[in-house]
Amino acid sequence: MPNIKLAIRALYRSPFVTTVAVLSLALGIGANAAIFSLFNDILLRPLSVPHAEQLVNIAAPGPTPGNHSDDIEGSGESIFTYPMFRDLERRQTSFRALAAHRLFGANVAYHGMPVNGQGSYVSGAYFPALQLAPALGRLLGPADDQSIGGASVAVLDYAFWQNHLGGDPHVVGDRILVNGQPMTVVGIAPEGFEGTAIGAVPTIYVPISMRGVLDPLFGKGFTQRQTYWIYLFGRLKPGVTIERASREMNGIFHPIITDVEAPLLTGMSEQTMSRFRARTLVLSDGRRGQSTLRDSRRGSLVLLFGVTGVVLLIACANIANLLLARGANRASEMAVRLSLGATRRQLVRQLLAESCVLALLGGIASLAAARATLVLLMRLLPGDQSSGLHFELDGAALAFTAALSLGTGIAFGLFPALHATRPDLVSTLRSGVGKHSGTRGASRFRSGLVTAQIALSMALLSSAGLFVRSLRNLGHVDLGFDISNLVMFELSPSLNGYPHASSRALFARVEDELRALPGVTAATASLVPSLGGWNWDNSVSVEGFRKGPDTDDDAYFNEVGPGYFHAMGIPLVAGREFTASDVAGAPPVAIVNEEFAKKFGLGHNVVGKYMGQHRGDTLDLQIVGLVKNTKYSGVRNRPRPIYVLPYRQDTVVGDLTFYARTASQPAPLLRAIPSLVARADAQLPIEQLKTVTQQLHENIFLDRLVSTLSAAFAALATLLAAIGLYGVLAYSVAQRTREIGVRMALGADANRVRALVLRQVGGMTLIGCVAGIATAVAIGRSANSLLFELSGFDPIVTAVAAVVLVGVAFSAGYLPARKASRVDPIQALRYE
Repeated sequence: MPNIKLAIRALYRSPFVTTVAVLSLALGIGANAAIFSLFNDILLRPLSVPHAEQLVNIAAPGPTPGNHSDDIEGSGESIFTYPMFRDLERRQTSFRALAAHRLFGANVAYHGMPVNGQGSYVSGAYFPALQLAPALGRLLGPADDQSIGGASVAVLDYAFWQNHLGGDPHVVGDRILVNGQPMTVVGIAPEGFEGTAIGAVPTIYVPISMRGVLDPLFGKGFTQRQTYWIYLFGRLKPGVTIERASREMNGIFHPIITDVEAPLLTGMSEQTMSRFRARTLVLSDGRRGQSTLRDSRRGSLVLLFGVTGVVLLIACANIANLLLARGANRASEMAVRLSLGATRRQLVRQLLAESCVLALLGGIASLAAARATLVLLMRLLPGDQSSGLHFELDGAALAFTAALSLGTGIAFGLFPALHATRPDLVSTLRSGVGKHSGTRGASRFRSGLVTAQIALSMALLSSAGLFVRSLRNLGHVDLGFDISNLVMFELSPSLNGYPHASSRALFARVEDELRALPGVTAATASLVPSLGGWNWDNSVSVEGFRKGPDTDDDAYFNEVGPGYFHAMGIPLVAGREFTASDVAGAPPVAIVNEEFAKKFGLGHNVVGKYMGQHRGDTLDLQIVGLVKNTKYSGVRNRPRPIYVLPYRQDTVVGDLTFYARTASQPAPLLRAIPSLVARADAQLPIEQLKTVTQQLHENIFLDRLVSTLSAAFAALATLLAAIGLYGVLAYSVAQRTREIGVRMALGADANRVRALVLRQVGGMTLIGCVAGIATAVAIGRSANSLLFELSGFDPIVTAVAAVVLVGVAFSAGYLPARKASRVDPIQALRYE
């Protein structure tokens, strides 16, 4: 405690050093705490369930011929068929419970108040496997999914119950509409539980056996062994290891694969069939749930975490330099203490106490910087990408901040403390060096710290330049269609229980009323939204294209309204557009893009050819048009082979994305659309109402996030490096006042004195830039997958970064150089 009191007094007596150090630490630690919070939320945080370490995720890599439907919960290697799930569930003995789940789009209406969100189909073992207790009522159990379509019951998410239903306890036992189907609410999920997929928070949980009721397009998914759509996890029994469970589960899985499923497959080569028969179940740690968000964001988060770590290193180097300079000025104080009997250990402990108090103050101030950074992160992320993420400093983040503060306090305070209490301090003072001198070793150390700061700043500036240029490349990509003054929104009447005929009538009405709005020049609709991140592909057969075993016959698919290509600004190369006469009962037609024609050997002689969907040789679709290539689900994707059908020939389409182009700014149209939809059906929620420009920005949000944050952190690092350089040069000038006076007395003019100081700047900057370029190349290569149409090293970016850094360095060095050139030789000779 005495050391702490002395440390506080010492810091109070030097307010400049204290203020600069606290601000530097606040920015450095705050940035690290904010990124760690997001890092922990996505990559490290376990599910809010008891004994999450007992949970195991199950996947089955390898060929999965048939129909696939995956989502944020996992990749195609993690999905299973419903019959396979039931086989494994029935025969396994290693798990207390083996559970299945799958997200779905849900329109939930209670007493006439509709809310659009996500639901989760769950098996009866889902909640028992998680060992959860309800906040109210009961949770779903094995009795709720014994028969297909036989249990119209549901459990509500706690936050949804509180925020949308006012926490009304009478909800339990009452009826609620889910996708137009009445279901009985039997319970409320526990507070804090947000599902098992990071980035998706279901508003409602329903038995997995009810999918056929809530999704009329589901068809035979419960019985077909080639329809993959559900995800599996389980809770191990006490004493059972993952290895033991893996052996048992594969002992069940292999006979089903080889004896039951393999004989059902046709048209496969022997090589692919052998790979199919060799598939094995892979069991992995399931404590963090199942989500593709973790793998897709890992590289970016590690990069940002590394960048903030560099910023903190630069801040610590600044403080170490400040404490070294301060220690030199306290040389007399240390000498007196040593001469009065204080031990070096006592003095080092006192100086370290001062460093730790500084770090503590910086850590406290960093909480404000961390919260500001989290607010920036929240604003940069689109709403659908931030769902389920917690932009807050929880206990783990606060513990990290405290540990980081203590660690930095020791790290940046140790060398200055050891230097200030060196054993030869008294003899050095007696030899006449003077109270402000310091040692040549300390001077070299301070210069080395600044050079390292410049190198790290150069690396961050170069890396930030790469990401900014990559983002610029994405912004100039030819999308294949015109996004200016284009508005989009989605309607899902099927989720409100609309019959197919009613949905088609609603879609036609909305299209017609959109075209009639003032200022609207074109309106249309599509099944798959452009740049929406959705991928829908089918196997196709094309006239003249010969297929053999394992032939790649996949093409991407869409259904659109009349005049779609004109409304979207997609050039027609040959043939015609879809018209209002392309309806059910008319000859089925299709339009393909140039990449489709190239892949299937059609060239430009496309119009009039026939093709067919799915596996088989039926060619029942006549190709009536050829259009230019466009981006499909993402800006980064290369052009894909796409075929397009008129949605009015599809008798079961249940949701569409509408587009309307205006002659002027889209704001009035955005305000008019809700009223237009309300006139058609006031209970039908509007989804994703925005401009297509916003859709583009959301599609590349990760690139914008990395570019924005890396640029901001690089600027901060450069500022801190400039402060450090200024501090070292100012101290050096003060140390060399007598030398400068002698030089000027012997005839050196102001220009030569300025050049003397600036040469020191140039030397440190040159070494720092060279080292920084080497570091930047290493960073660029490791982050190459995050760049678009750019390699990990770009000479232009490196040159610009070097010019910026040199400019900042010489700007920071000019003031000390100017001060040195104004030294009065007479006063300088009397300096000591």
